[in-house]
Amino acid sequence: MSQAVLAFDLDRALARLSPGALETMAAAGAAVAENTRLMAKAGANVVGQCLAHQGTFYEIDHYPKGDVFDEEFSSQYYYHAHRKASGEHGHFHTFLRAPGMPQGIGPVAYEGKAQRPTGKDAITHFIAISMDRPGRPIGLFTTNRWVTDESFYRAEDVIAMLSRFRVEHTFPCLAANRWITAMLKLFRPQIEALVIERDRVIGEWEAAHPDRDVYEDRDLEVTSSLPIDVEAQVAAVAEAMGNRQ
Repeated sequence: MSQAVLAFDLDRALARLSPGALETMAAAGAAVAENTRLMAKAGANVVGQCLAHQGTFYEIDHYPKGDVFDEEFSSQYYYHAHRKASGEHGHFHTFLRAPGMPQGIGPVAYEGKAQRPTGKDAITHFIAISMDRPGRPIGLFTTNRWVTDESFYRAEDVIAMLSRFRVEHTFPCLAANRWITAMLKLFRPQIEALVIERDRVIGEWEAAHPDRDVYEDRDLEVTSSLPIDVEAQVAAVAEAMGNRQ
């Protein structure tokens, strides 16, 4: 089951940001555009780069095989597909592993029976990026714990770790890695709102189903979502920066 699309006021969110935060988003928008341009010069896009040389594309399987992992920054992502009804081709899942996490942050308390990654194997999911068939980003969404088998951290801790996501090596493609790294910066206000909404939805679900393990409940899959538009986001950031001058 998926929750309703989150209502999000971008102009209001941008108005609350510091000039430095807006500059970071503007730079990320430029990076998304530039790396999209570089891939397009070779007739490619970020999805195609992840699927290249991978053989037959199977739903659910991770692409590229073995995922993309930058050991220096403990950052990881993969692409896969399994939500045809959503109108997407597939989506990226983005993560941070334990070595890249700040000291003193731990997963939410859990008394259920499911096995979770802990200690040096702990992992947090940031956001999923929905892609259309031509390879353009069309949405963001969060998920319940069981979907990605993450350790599961509170929203405020996920937000505190968000800036640590970074993939900068050349597998499967440097431009693709720079693109996805920049996307998490460009859409940071939406990601923060979605993660906060995720926790609210899970809390409400748990209260309504006290006999279930909320984090393992297969009836709760997508916990928050919203559509995105790169060009509109870049324009809104530019306008917000202009309003400060």
